[in-house]
Amino acid sequence: MSTPTLPTSATATGLGEFVDASPSPFHVCVTVAAALEAAGYQRLHEEHEWATEVFAAARNGGPRSFYVIRGGSIIAFDLGEADDFRIVGGHTDSPNLRLKQHPDRTSAGVSMVALEPYGGAWLNSWLDRDLGLSGRLAYREGGAVAHTLVHVTEPVVRVPQLAIHLSADRKGVTLDPQRHVDGLWGIGDDVPGVLDWVAEYAGIDPGALLGWELMTHDVAPSRLLGADEDLLSAPRLDNQGTCYAGLRALLDGAPSIHTRVLALFDHEEVGSGSERGAASEFLPTILERIVLARGGDRSDFLQAMASSICLSGDMAHATHPNYPDRHEPSHRIAIGGGPVLKVNQNLRYASDAVGEAIFALACDTAGVPMQRYTHRADLPCGSTIGPITATRTGLTTIDVGAPQLAMHSARELMGAADVRMYSAALQAFLSS
Repeated sequence: MSTPTLPTSATATGLGEFVDASPSPFHVCVTVAAALEAAGYQRLHEEHEWATEVFAAARNGGPRSFYVIRGGSIIAFDLGEADDFRIVGGHTDSPNLRLKQHPDRTSAGVSMVALEPYGGAWLNSWLDRDLGLSGRLAYREGGAVAHTLVHVTEPVVRVPQLAIHLSADRKGVTLDPQRHVDGLWGIGDDVPGVLDWVAEYAGIDPGALLGWELMTHDVAPSRLLGADEDLLSAPRLDNQGTCYAGLRALLDGAPSIHTRVLALFDHEEVGSGSERGAASEFLPTILERIVLARGGDRSDFLQAMASSICLSGDMAHATHPNYPDRHEPSHRIAIGGGPVLKVNQNLRYASDAVGEAIFALACDTAGVPMQRYTHRADLPCGSTIGPITATRTGLTTIDVGAPQLAMHSARELMGAADVRMYSAALQAFLSS
């Protein structure tokens, strides 16, 4: 396996720790923000004015690194001398099972939590796992609305598999997302309602709870496996693998003449159509405000966008050793084989010839191999934020990723060495 020649602090163990600390998109933002602040980044708020003198100070040795959070999305940037941008994009959300608005129900004398799939969750992978709860709570505090995050690390929910003896042909059942994915919560007559329990866990008066975005997560920690511990088993590698690799690339890389940007969006798994998704105004607004706060105008912003580039990072399908026939025969993707360029003739990925060359040069600079992925023409191809970003902003956009197996499963798998190589390639792109 290759070792990047470009120095990087990204490791498989570090990614595992990142994932374990980040069970929801909101927690991803907190984890990223903590690392940014430790490196000297300052938080900006969208509702405040971004003073021109603050950004101007960066030219004279003042603070040059900032970040903005909008819900489960975060954008961080390090100011360069030029107005244009080098952007690494990714997404913070992953498929899972989420709580319905009325989550308490009973069945066969058992207290249940009503759950529904979020995104393209591979439902059978969520059965017979110890699940915790996480997300965001909104509550009444005086005459205002406050919010807080909650991370239940203990196993409190489980979705049990049907016994093989009760299957009609002993070949399993087809899971109905309405009827078969509710979780067991407890037995007896004194089991507390799940929302009351979670509110008290978070230190909130249950009567003050007004809104919630709660989801389940596998509580088993990430870990290295294999005879040589060269594989990483973890939940949410799609796409926290990119969140972590992009974060380390931003922090490890040298300052550039370009403004280096890390943009991580919520809601990619359900189409990105929200106030904080990749299809929103979040990224264009932040980029324009950077230009304006530096003393530029709308024309300067449009010129900057015309010369800017976005690397859309999402995880890529490694060739499955048990199902090699499901992959394009001449485009084998190896675990441990390095970052992946993703190309689709029907624009499910945004990469074009110019973008391909840019990423190939970044991998060459980083000293890592590059793999080229094409989906089988007779299977529907997934997509990511790349085409959305390109359409929304007009930026030259390249779709890339790191190889993994079991995408959209509750538990996913990737090569340990790919974490370092992926981050090194993103670092080379940002600092080029």
